[in-house]
Amino acid sequence: MTQGAKDISSGSVVAVKDTTQTAPLPTAMIASPEPVPAREAPPAALKGDDAAWAALLAARDPAALREMIARHGAALQRIAYRMTGDAHEAEDIVQEALLRLWDHAPAIAARHPAGGHAAGQLRLGGWLQRVVTNLAIDRLRRARRLSGGDEVPEGEDESPLADALLEAGERDDLARSLVLALPERQRAAIVLTYYEELPNAEAAAAMDMNIKAFESLLHRARAALRQALAAQGDAP
Repeated sequence: MTQGAKDISSGSVVAVKDTTQTAPLPTAMIASPEPVPAREAPPAALKGDDAAWAALLAARDPAALREMIARHGAALQRIAYRMTGDAHEAEDIVQEALLRLWDHAPAIAARHPAGGHAAGQLRLGGWLQRVVTNLAIDRLRRARRLSGGDEVPEGEDESPLADALLEAGERDDLARSLVLALPERQRAAIVLTYYEELPNAEAAAAMDMNIKAFESLLHRARAALRQALAAQGDAP
């Protein structure tokens, strides 16, 4: 896991307060100094059935939420941290995403009834990735507006990506600082594609984009990284 990021799959998630008071997160999700008991293995029928898990979440089964945290928490934390560069901000974003899953579970389950044709199309991990990415982008934009910063243009550039920047372990600090300096959507494209190693189609879905638009965005992000690396006097 990225240095400084907190592994919420350990069970140390502090549930975000549900301001609607309609479907509070189970108290079992609140952090405690006591060790978290090992979770029971899910039934075999549920291991690959996100629609069945959605139905359990809709029924307010706390074990189902613990399963979502165990399955997806670490990856969501990495995405949020790579986007924001702040472990506490990343934790808040992940908790908000989990709260949204808890709140939206009845609607999700209704659209993807277990055993139905739509059930096989449901990917709760992808749903959570999309929420985390959008929450991170929104927070970054809000922070920039509050600080009086200007929108950074996402202009086209034909120069190639300095792939070595993203692959060389000894340059992680430089890579992190340059990625954090990208515009929010370019940053998300790099994080999802290079750090989380999502296929372009999945990364596009996480950003609510079609594949062609996403690949164009990724091209601009790669070009911007190349320019930033060259400005550091470290171009290959």
